[in-house]
Amino acid sequence: MAQPTATPSDAISASDYSPLSPQVRANPYPYYAALRRDDPVRQILPGMPFFALSRYADVQFALYHPELFSSTAFRMLTQTGGLGPNSGALAGHRIIETPMMISVDPPEHTRLRKIVNRGFTPRRIAALEPRIREIAAQLLDDVVPAGRMDLVRDLAIPLPVTVIAELLGIDPALRDQFKQWSDAIALGMGGISGEYTVEDIRRAADEVSDYIDRIAAERRAQPRDDLVSALVQAEGGEALSNDEVISFVFLLLVAGNETTTNLIGNAARALLDHPETLAKVAADPSLVPAMLEETLRYDSPVQGLPRLMLSDVEIGGATLPKDARVILLFGSANRDETQFPEPDRFDIHRDTQAHLAFGHGIHFCLGAALARLEARVAFETLFARCRDLRLEADQIETLDSMLLRGPKSLPLAFEAA
Repeated sequence: MAQPTATPSDAISASDYSPLSPQVRANPYPYYAALRRDDPVRQILPGMPFFALSRYADVQFALYHPELFSSTAFRMLTQTGGLGPNSGALAGHRIIETPMMISVDPPEHTRLRKIVNRGFTPRRIAALEPRIREIAAQLLDDVVPAGRMDLVRDLAIPLPVTVIAELLGIDPALRDQFKQWSDAIALGMGGISGEYTVEDIRRAADEVSDYIDRIAAERRAQPRDDLVSALVQAEGGEALSNDEVISFVFLLLVAGNETTTNLIGNAARALLDHPETLAKVAADPSLVPAMLEETLRYDSPVQGLPRLMLSDVEIGGATLPKDARVILLFGSANRDETQFPEPDRFDIHRDTQAHLAFGHGIHFCLGAALARLEARVAFETLFARCRDLRLEADQIETLDSMLLRGPKSLPLAFEAA
């Protein structure tokens, strides 16, 4: 399906922005620019206290002040409703009945973060690299002889799914099932096309909850060297309950699978749109980390996350009232010209250290190091095995999601190296 026809940038105003718009999902950045310029604290739903923060300084301020901008909005969005047709699909479901780490504030967030940090120490993540390289090589073994692949289907999806499954200690044969569960929940809740129904979402939540419940009980009785065992074994009297493990795995499915897949897909798409940069990075893989950081800024896999106002706040020349909901637009903040000169230019040599793609403050992405490692290995392996990468599609369809951004498919032709 072709993407919607783009609206000329100079014809876009802040009032044209809507997270429900197909044009916005296809290319949100001109709309973000209009928001930053004309209405940086925009009420995006008439008659409802629902706002979008689009400027870098304002988004960063919100991330650093959880006492004002509460993460409980994320739980409210999944339980009581959002913007799409599946609003409230998981209301009352056990998978979110126990709050996820992403949807709580201190002191509960502090307790949960301390426990789950056990599974994401720098040493544990670094030790995964040899196995990640094996997985990437095996995936490319299946497609290199043909000289064609769908980068999303053949590498960007199965690599992080396999890594997360092995990290959790889950049967590798369930890799595809885990991806189906992840898509149904993440895209079903955040999409608007109707590809997934409420019944699809709740069925996936039922199945993943039952499976993780069983695994958590097994690991509590007989620990192994995996993440679930680390989470359920008390150290200093602290361990996750089975329901907390289910909640965390649900979060990991989305944060560990969907976003890493989108990082790889967005990076490949940006390189294909900039052939000179693609040639440079392919010839010098030491540039891959810088390329990935620029991708995180230039085309953020997570475009935004919600917050709930705990009090009235003056920000960006406007007042956000208590109890209002706010979307922090990371994708817009990372294109703010006051923070990143020429923000619409894909420049792998720019200083990207301050980008907000992984958030900031207490909710900085727990899996950032793992995502960076997986994406780096994916491209290093790709460039070692394939040369002269070419896109074999006239149009690239984007995920049907209000919060996540990435290509659904990237069909490539190439020469075996």
